[in-house]
Amino acid sequence: MIHGSIPECFRCAIIVAFIACVAVSPVDRAQAAGATPNSDADAYFAAIVKVQVRALPDARSTATLGAEREGTGTVIDEGGLVLTVGYLIVEADEVNIVDDHGRSLPAKVVAYDHTTGLGLIRPIPRLSVAPIKLGDSSKLAQTDPVLVVNHAGLSEATRALVVSRRSFSGSWEYLLDHAIYTVGSLIVREAAEGDIHLPGNMFIPVEELKPILADLVKNGRRAGPARPWLGVSAEEVQGRLVVTRVSPEGPADRAGVQSGDIILAVAGEGVRSQEEFYRKVWGRGAAGSAIPLRVLQGIDVRDIDVRSIDRVDYFRKKPNL
Repeated sequence: MIHGSIPECFRCAIIVAFIACVAVSPVDRAQAAGATPNSDADAYFAAIVKVQVRALPDARSTATLGAEREGTGTVIDEGGLVLTVGYLIVEADEVNIVDDHGRSLPAKVVAYDHTTGLGLIRPIPRLSVAPIKLGDSSKLAQTDPVLVVNHAGLSEATRALVVSRRSFSGSWEYLLDHAIYTVGSLIVREAAEGDIHLPGNMFIPVEELKPILADLVKNGRRAGPARPWLGVSAEEVQGRLVVTRVSPEGPADRAGVQSGDIILAVAGEGVRSQEEFYRKVWGRGAAGSAIPLRVLQGIDVRDIDVRSIDRVDYFRKKPNL
């Protein structure tokens, strides 16, 4: 637990911890030049807000993400734009931001990006706080100290150490090449590499956001073709990739993939891990591409062609009023 003023924290990076392991940035020391310790703390923590979301009544994501969602966001520009974890705002019906004074403000979804797992929202009316400048997370290295904070503010800030920079794969067809792993909290069971298993957390580097930020703000999504999405959740079990969930009415479900299937190959190339699976699927082209899967279904080996889609097209959309 970190107590007192903020200057000591300028010797480390400040990472904003959204629910379920999220982004962000090292502190720019120049921002604090000439400021008093208390004003430093007030400025930074005023820009870290609570995000509350209620999903659409018929949201497909409710089964896995819940209908009521809560997490943390960070104000990143003078207009009050808030960076948050993307899953919070998937199929959002109502979004609210709670500031450091406990005031609740309505907000609108600006963008969602499945590739990074990040989202953007904007409060209505404008949130008048100084934004946190995006830092350079590429400079974070193993053993660097960091301060992990959330919308609860300084009282719940915790120290942590960077223990590795490596890839992270999630069962929801998600892969980061250079995730930041820390020890100091209890989210990811194996934060360290090799045979050392330490409880810790995973963070999305803010460098993932910078190249796409302008497109997200302008168009609500990144430029270029979307990756193919199958609607398959799979876990690595004893060297095999086992399907744990198939999104109802998604591409894999329509093609006949079932929970409990073992994914053996993509286009004839064997796969044993989530990362192998994703890279081979994404290597087949953009969303809409046919993805040939070979699966073990019970005692039978089946070849199944799945017509992929853009994941965003699977979600329900709030009607325009």
